Amino acid sequence: MNTKTKISVLILMGFLAVTSCGKKETAPADQTETTDPSTEGEAAPVTSTEENVLVIEGNDQMQFNTSELRAVAGKPIKLTLKHVGKIPKEAMGHNLVILQEGTDQSAFALKANDAKATDYIPESEKASIIAHTKLLGGGEEDTVEFTIDKKGSYPFICSFPGHVAMMKGVLIVE
Repeated sequence: MNTKTKISVLILMGFLAVTSCGKKETAPADQTETTDPSTEGEAAPVTSTEENVLVIEGNDQMQFNTSELRAVAGKPIKLTLKHVGKIPKEAMGHNLVILQEGTDQSAFALKANDAKATDYIPESEKASIIAHTKLLGGGEEDTVEFTIDKKGSYPFICSFPGHVAMMKGVLIVE
């Protein structure tokens, strides 16, 4: 990461620390289908009666709205990431990368920092990636479809520089 990028990230992190004071850092894992209209800016994960249709949101406070997703093994998974913020992707880009079990998330994120040309998806780590969305800016969304045959717990992260510390979770395949 070059000096200009590091300075931009540090300024952005300071801005986020100031603007996110008092807000919840993560949504409870058991939060389900409804959202209390009085909790502005916080949304519950969207669930569907159709199996393996998952929706997750990322916001301008560098947070996913859930840290746990669930799917059924051997059936197609349709995963949508919605960036519900307003900041453009150059400053607050989000993606969702589902990693193989046992992948070192920190090591992956370090390599992702240097992969700006490929939207922070490092070519050298393709074998560690099950699926990933595009890098999104505020107001954008992307849907990916994939299948995981093996039951297990698969980590997911946002690979935009500096985001993995707060934007991570697990996809539980049963």
